[in-house]
Amino acid sequence: MTKQYILSIDQGTTGTTVLLINHDGQIIQKSYREIQQIYPKAGWVEHCALDIWESVKFCIHDCVKQANIEFLQIAGIGITNQRETTILWDKNTGEPVHNAIVWQCRRTAPMCEKLENNNFDKIVREKTGLVLDAYFSGTKIAWMLENVSGLRKRAENGEILFGTVDSWLIWKLTGAHITDFSNASRTLIYNIFEKKWDNEL
Repeated sequence: MTKQYILSIDQGTTGTTVLLINHDGQIIQKSYREIQQIYPKAGWVEHCALDIWESVKFCIHDCVKQANIEFLQIAGIGITNQRETTILWDKNTGEPVHNAIVWQCRRTAPMCEKLENNNFDKIVREKTGLVLDAYFSGTKIAWMLENVSGLRKRAENGEILFGTVDSWLIWKLTGAHITDFSNASRTLIYNIFEKKWDNEL
């Protein structure tokens, strides 16, 4: 069976779009599914990580079904995503430990201000090229570790995985816990000059 199609997944803030593209670069099928926005408090924005996954799964199956092709005809999958949105999950069960904290969420702004007052913003900028801001993933991870009961201990025991949406989807699709430089560089914990996760950050 000829592998002649590419699946393109665009997992965005308000929904998921999947395109099925042929060898000539033509879009032969498109599917879209909205995801729910969750606002627990003013300035807080969350998604259910399982809803994100279900929307992707639905759109993939819908594209393949509507195009009347076989999965074996797909040569590869590309993913673009809401980069800074942060998900932590149990690596054994695959269950998210909290709702995904969306890039728009401002709950960690006070944490960023405290770090800035301690001049940590300079270290962040020197290693990541980013300003210290609640927009990025680093302080979202810290917030979950501090506010989800028992999570820090589980993380220290190696039971918890972190990812932006690309990592979450790749893990769900393949079981691999990976990302790429472009997504890692938006986390506040990746040294863009040494191309590695930074222990100090």
